[in-house]
This record gives sequence, C-alpha cells and structure tokens, in this order.
Amino acid sequence: MKSNLQLDAKGLSCPMPIVKTKKAIDTLISGEILEVQVTDKGALADIPAWAKAGGHTILDKSEDAGVITFFIQKA
Repeated sequence: MKSNLQLDAKGLSCPMPIVKTKKAIDTLISGEILEVQVTDKGALADIPAWAKAGGHTILDKSEDAGVITFFIQKA
C-alpha cells in the first residue's frame, strides 16, 4: 500500500508510538495515508482505539518479524 508519510516508531514503548503517530498525522491533509511501524505489542489495541477516537481509518494492519505496520487514513 502506498503512503504519503512513513513513521518509524520501532523500539518505543507506550505512550510514545501514539504521541509520534498523532504528531505525524497532524502534518497530513484529510485523505492522506500515514504508515506507522511499531514493535510495542500494546499498539495493537492503542493505535486502533486512538484512530477511532480521532475519526481516522485503519486501512491495513500487518505483522512481520515482530514489527507491526499500520496504514492510517487521516479523517
């Protein structure tokens, strides 16, 4: 999937992946896509909950070799 911006939040623990994701998505315009890579397992629940609260859409989520990748479309 093509994204407008990539965020590497690997190695960070809660709440930093969410903090960095919010800062990154704030730089995008509505409809653009943010790709976020994290290793914190808590992000599996935290990022979808944060996205839903902000009206953003999780377009895709995958996990490979301990790295979780989210594609989030800005509301």
